[in-house]
Amino acid sequence: MMTLADVFRETLREKGIESIGTLSKRFRKSRNKLQDIAIEIVHGKGAIFKVPEKTAVAWDLNGNRVDGSHYAYAPLCMMEKFEPVLTPEELRSKLPDWPYFIIDLYHWEKHTQKEKGKICLQVTQSYGLLRDYFTGSELAVTWANEEFRKMYNGPLDRITAHEGPTTEFLEEKGIDEVVLLDPWADEALSEKDFGVKAFIIGGIVDTGGTKKKTTPKIGEELESAGIRVRRRKIVLKGDTIGVPDRINRILGIILKMVVEGKDMDRAVYEMQEPLHARWRLRKELPKHAVRYKVDGKTYRVVEKELFDEYSRWLKIRWEDFVKVLRELDLIALERKRIHHLNKISNTRIINGRLYRVILLKKAAMLCYNC
Repeated sequence: MMTLADVFRETLREKGIESIGTLSKRFRKSRNKLQDIAIEIVHGKGAIFKVPEKTAVAWDLNGNRVDGSHYAYAPLCMMEKFEPVLTPEELRSKLPDWPYFIIDLYHWEKHTQKEKGKICLQVTQSYGLLRDYFTGSELAVTWANEEFRKMYNGPLDRITAHEGPTTEFLEEKGIDEVVLLDPWADEALSEKDFGVKAFIIGGIVDTGGTKKKTTPKIGEELESAGIRVRRRKIVLKGDTIGVPDRINRILGIILKMVVEGKDMDRAVYEMQEPLHARWRLRKELPKHAVRYKVDGKTYRVVEKELFDEYSRWLKIRWEDFVKVLRELDLIALERKRIHHLNKISNTRIINGRLYRVILLKKAAMLCYNC
């Protein structure tokens, strides 16, 4: 899927323009200069003009610095001074029909004031994410009441805020099928779902208490209004544990899959925080634990090398690995030491569980050799 920067680049090339500059110091520190310039043009803040003298600062259409350009971004007030070559109206006419990413605030009143603040922060961060790919107005917030509008610190005029229900918004936009991101869904999000015109992420934080399993109810309301709903979940190695639950991070995963073409596991990894990774690690490590019984005391041991294996798809640091070991009362030993333990131990079934029993004398010898 093309980004706004791709559309901007293609439009400039159609006009024979291979580099652009700016008449001010703005955008010099921007990470994605074409995207940021295009955003300003789309929102009617400026245009691309042909200037008589080369600009002091310019970039080619890949964002690399070049020695000046006869084409520059400038505010619209320069329209009488310079010849415009790309206006906001023309660039808007080139934009593809990008999907909407809807945050449904139907359950807004079930949240505490602190939770409402978290929602507003995540909406702001979601706008920032979408702005890196599209225009930002693809972010739609439904049930956007007066309290939300007052608490929201982002640019309200650059997102699509709708006071009414999601069904009403979809009807206005002529959308009759959506993807609902639901952690309790049976099927995972896949490439065959990318053609829909709206993704509904939900607007819930802290899914416990009265907010438990409220996302499926959003789907039921949509279906009762005649909207076809594809319930999909995001998984990491087949499990929802370890998948970020913040609205903006879920949106980031979708964008990395839909726009950048990354597989789900990679997209989850890139949007993951150590907190989410530790959730999954707590589930994974006990699967590898071996029980050793020494003088009546049980020790659960895992291989130290598991850190290297899990850090390939979980965003964990060594301190995260150690923290989870302590929480689960596990001991990590090098693989070669575990092999040695297995040689001096005997396998026994005790109360239906497999143990490796080490005689006290052999354990003392092991400690002496260490």
